Amino acid sequence: MKVRLPKGVGGGPQDMNSMMRQVQKFQEEREALAAELEAREYEVAAGGGAVKVIITGERRVTEIKIAPEIVDEDDIETMEDIIVAAVNEAIGRVETEAAAEMSALAAKYGIPEGAL
Repeated sequence: MKVRLPKGVGGGPQDMNSMMRQVQKFQEEREALAAELEAREYEVAAGGGAVKVIITGERRVTEIKIAPEIVDEDDIETMEDIIVAAVNEAIGRVETEAAAEMSALAAKYGIPEGAL
């Protein structure tokens, strides 16, 4: 007696080819998204806008802008703290946005979050 399985059950060659195409498409989209994320620039402010940091998706700081009114020779430590806060905020923003977009791409293909 010959048993016929419903389509998609049993992993026949046709289903395997379809799955491989889907994996390849996912990989291509993932690479394109990674390149797009690396090319982006983000501007983040700290200290109420007194310090602005421009950072790329590759987590490279390209520019730091400091409002002249916060420059105080007697309180360099505060300015240093604000700069550190701005840089850390910028890095966090890049990482958060990249993770969210990669997760959305994985969800589109039904890939569990931890698998990336």
